[in-house]
Amino acid sequence: MQRDERYAPLPVGPPLPGWTPREEPPRQVMDGTWARLEPLDAAAHADQLFDAFAADKTDRMWTYMFNGPFHERAAFHEWAESRSRSRDPLFFTIVDRRLGRATGLASYLRIEPAHGVIEVGHIAFAPALQRTAAATDAMYLMMKTVFDLGYRRYEWKCDALNAASRRAALRLGFSFEGIFRQAIVYKGRSRDTAWYSVVDREWPLLDAEFRRWLEPANFDASGRQRTTLAIAALAAAARM
Repeated sequence: MQRDERYAPLPVGPPLPGWTPREEPPRQVMDGTWARLEPLDAAAHADQLFDAFAADKTDRMWTYMFNGPFHERAAFHEWAESRSRSRDPLFFTIVDRRLGRATGLASYLRIEPAHGVIEVGHIAFAPALQRTAAATDAMYLMMKTVFDLGYRRYEWKCDALNAASRRAALRLGFSFEGIFRQAIVYKGRSRDTAWYSVVDREWPLLDAEFRRWLEPANFDASGRQRTTLAIAALAAAARM
């Protein structure tokens, strides 16, 4: 009998036998070599964060953020208090272990346990944290926690005009997926959103390179790296 192609099976994605929803990321400390991530606590962290962020005299770090800049300590305390109670986004304070104080924020958001997908965002690095081993370590710890929990996909999204964020995503092993045009309105302006991701099959290679680069032996007494982070090349290899 001749087959009627009108009724041929349609292509579908690969099966996931035994898949179950993942656990939500816990509100708990993540300890690394250079950074320590603590669940945001306004009473413990707000003053240190406000002082660290105040070192940015031009407010450039807030350009692409949904909130800020904060010029009043009380207003920042109020904002931090409200974010500390949130489960999604789930905020963490980044403590630079060498400095012994809070120098940044980051969060998990759009947490979808049923699909195994989490986004990282609301990333605010004070000048003291920018371009440091602690900054990379913080991003590594958050990514590692997600894949250790069995998530399948880790996302990074930013304003398409935010060149620094887009470079950071590629440096950390994220793959560029495209631009969502006119995706968001914030601070009274339109935003095209650039999408990036890391998926679980890419993680083992990236994990090994992160751990190699973060070894104390890779840094001199002044904290300067001896070798560069080769994540971008490994990410490309993992996608093949």
